[in-house]
Amino acid sequence: MVLNRIKPLLAASFSLIFLFNTLTSQAAEKAEAKEAGSFNVTETILEHIKDDHSWHLWGHTTISLPVILYTPQGVEIFSSAKLVDEHHEPVVYKGKFDYKLVAGKTKIVNAAGEVDIAASKKLWDFSITKNVASLFISVIVLLLVILSAASAYKKTGITSAPKGLQSFMEPIILFVRDEIALPNIGAKRYAKYMPFLLTIFFLILTNNFLGLIPIFPGGANVSGNIAFTMTLAVCVFIVVNLSSNKNYWEHIFWMPGMHWSMKLFLAPIELIGVFNKPISLMIRLFANITAGHILVLSLVCLIFIFKTVYAAAVAVPFVIFIFLIELLVAFLQAYIFTMLTAMYIGMASEEAHHDHPAAEGAAKELAHH
Repeated sequence: MVLNRIKPLLAASFSLIFLFNTLTSQAAEKAEAKEAGSFNVTETILEHIKDDHSWHLWGHTTISLPVILYTPQGVEIFSSAKLVDEHHEPVVYKGKFDYKLVAGKTKIVNAAGEVDIAASKKLWDFSITKNVASLFISVIVLLLVILSAASAYKKTGITSAPKGLQSFMEPIILFVRDEIALPNIGAKRYAKYMPFLLTIFFLILTNNFLGLIPIFPGGANVSGNIAFTMTLAVCVFIVVNLSSNKNYWEHIFWMPGMHWSMKLFLAPIELIGVFNKPISLMIRLFANITAGHILVLSLVCLIFIFKTVYAAAVAVPFVIFIFLIELLVAFLQAYIFTMLTAMYIGMASEEAHHDHPAAEGAAKELAHH
C-alpha cells in the first residue's frame, strides 16, 4: 500500500533528476566549447529557445533537417548540414546560388560572403525547421491518441466504463465541455464549436509538454514561437468574427442605450478591441512559455557562471521547483487560451436579450405592474 503511494513520487523525482542532468550536460557542452571564462549565458539560453535548422541530440550529434528553398531558378532542396561546419558555425553552401545562415535565416550571399539583399528578397524559405518538425510530431501524437480513443468508443460504446486512453482523454474532453464551452457559449451553440476548442486545447497542451522535455522528440520551443501563437490567434479571430451576429456588431458600432455622442466616442474603442483580443491571446501564450524556459535555463547557467558546488546546491532545488510550476503553467496556458476563445465566441454569437420570448414576457409583465 505504501509502495503504491510513493511510486508516483519516485517516478516524478527520477524524471526531474533526469531533466536537470540533461539540461546541465547540454550547458556543459556549450561551456566546454568556449574558452575558460568566456561562457556566454545569453547565447546559450537563446540557442535553446530559438528555432533551428537542426535538432541537437547529444554531444556533437544532431539531426540535420531539410532546407527547402524556392528561388528564381526553381525549387532547391538540401540538408541543413551543408550550411554549417563540424563546429556548427555557418559556412557558404554553393547550390544554384551561394547560401549562408545569417541569424538563423537562409540568405543568398555574394562572392565576398556578404548578404545579397536584392536576391534574398526573391528567396522563399519553406524549410522544415526544428519547430516545424516538432509541430508535425505533436500532430501525429494527437492523431494517434484521439483516433485510438475514438476507435475504442466505437467498439465499446459510450455506456461502458472507459479503459486505457479513453480513461485519460474522457475527463479532459468533459472538462473542456463542462467548464469552458458550456458556460461561455451556451447550451444551444456550444456543440458546433467543441471540435475547434478541443483542437486548440490539445495542440497547445501537447506542444507545451513536449517543450519541457529536453531531449528528442522534445526540446523545441513551439508555443514560445510568435509565429505559432499568431497563427492560432488569427484562427480565433476568423472563427469569432464568422460567428458574430447583428447584436454583436451593434454593440461595437452603435452601443444601445446611450446618447449618440457617447456612441461615436465608444465605437472606435470597441473596434480596436476586436483586434486587441486575438493579439492579447498571441502575446500571453508566447510570453509565458518563453519566460518559463528562460528562467529554468538561467538557473542552470548559474552553475557555470560561479563554477562552484555551492551554486549547484542553490540552483538544483530552484530548477526543480520552477519545472514543477512549468508543468502547471503548461496546462494553465492551454486552459486560458481555450477559455478566452470560448468567451469571445460566446460574446460574438450571443443573442439580444429582447429577442428571447422569456425576456419579452418579463418586460411586458414589468411594464404592466
